[in-house]
Amino acid sequence: MSAKDNFLKVKHLYNRAGFGVSYTDLQKLSKKNLDKVVDNLLKDSQKDDPINLVNDFESKRQLLVQAGLYAKKDLNDDEKKMRQQIIREQNEVSRDLNIAFITKMINTDAPLREKMTLFWHGHFACRSNNPFFAQQLNNIQRKNALGSFKTLLVEVSKSPAMLQYLNNQQNRKGKPNENFARELMELFTLGRGNYTEQDIKESARSFTGWMYDKDGSFIFRQNLHDPGTKTFFGKIGNFEGENIIDIILEKPETSQFIARKVYKFFVNDNPNEAHIKELATHFYNSKYDIASMMKKMFTSDWFYSPENVGTKIKSPAEFLVGLSREFYVTYNKPQVLIQLQSSLGQYLFNPPNVAGWPGGQSWIDSSSLMLRMRIPSLVLNDGEIDFSGKADPEDEAVIALSRTATTNANTNMKPKSYVNANADWPKFLNTLPKGLTPLELTEFLLQPKLNAKITTMVSDNKGLRSTAVEITSMPEYQLC
Repeated sequence: MSAKDNFLKVKHLYNRAGFGVSYTDLQKLSKKNLDKVVDNLLKDSQKDDPINLVNDFESKRQLLVQAGLYAKKDLNDDEKKMRQQIIREQNEVSRDLNIAFITKMINTDAPLREKMTLFWHGHFACRSNNPFFAQQLNNIQRKNALGSFKTLLVEVSKSPAMLQYLNNQQNRKGKPNENFARELMELFTLGRGNYTEQDIKESARSFTGWMYDKDGSFIFRQNLHDPGTKTFFGKIGNFEGENIIDIILEKPETSQFIARKVYKFFVNDNPNEAHIKELATHFYNSKYDIASMMKKMFTSDWFYSPENVGTKIKSPAEFLVGLSREFYVTYNKPQVLIQLQSSLGQYLFNPPNVAGWPGGQSWIDSSSLMLRMRIPSLVLNDGEIDFSGKADPEDEAVIALSRTATTNANTNMKPKSYVNANADWPKFLNTLPKGLTPLELTEFLLQPKLNAKITTMVSDNKGLRSTAVEITSMPEYQLC
């Protein structure tokens, strides 16, 4: 393989398995065997690195619970103030958690681990108004991102965030709640059409008593569990939740469902059935070893085929993280990252529903594309930005954040904000080899193959900095 071919393959690998790569690292890595590069990516991502931001908040929230102030209707003035203060703190900590996750992706030296955490964040989509629960689930996804899918599935299923979100806290003997049991099969493992309504009913009975206690720890309440005989996928027994998960994992359809989602996220929105079958078989035979499946994918020739390079639309998180990593951007007011996510349609920790963000073409419409194309010049040259995009109308915290002093309630002015970011241009330019031409820089920054229009536009007498801003503001930069 030529040095140029390896250069392009490693660049593609790091765009998909991470959030891009610096020119210096790319030059070093492209001198190595590709399988070795993949091995090192996996090895660097094995170490766990949890977010520990929210622990202090949870003890304060417990005060409210113990005092009954969440449920109580007739509060005196002091109780109202106390509840308002805790709810205010809850919103602030939730925003801090969002920023902590995106900042970790920007600064990590284990890009594949964080990219996988982002994948599982969308796969096991969950909204929790308790930031302690949300952080706990995010850390479960990070810790098990490249481990055993069974372990990940069990831990997610036992997390208070998911038990609360899918109503399993209300699932008890004699009054089964089927919500979690349904989504476990439809969205997390098997996919629609691979189970019956009776399977959902029997599964729900098996998960009765799966709850969490006042400290946010999983607890199996034996007295609320239905111990009766269940029939699930033709098997008969006094099943509990983990038995159900084991039976689901015995079905090859589960490995096919996960392999398809992984393929669509990392390879191409248009599934190639032969490649998905290859991945799924490997995943199933490895007893659901996630790292083994990822290695199989990243070392397959088809992963680097032209139809899979520069053809995926970056998610808002991938776009913002990639841009920030590429140019060593620091945000003086990191809250702008929340405004940007919200306006682009992917506000982390706030998926639209339990199915997560649809991805693909849905990331782009006329207004979000225009905003995406403006963001690089604003982030890299610090400008004013108009936030009137896809904010979640129910999210008062985002709406409140989006308001600035320039917004007057009596006028029709739209909320605006200064990005207030600093790109480290000297650091970026120092990563580039001496004598690099604007055209070569363009080839590095863009994943799609350059067309005649782009080649003509990038004249060799332009400076590298102005070329970088111009190229990142093009529609082609939205593809990876």
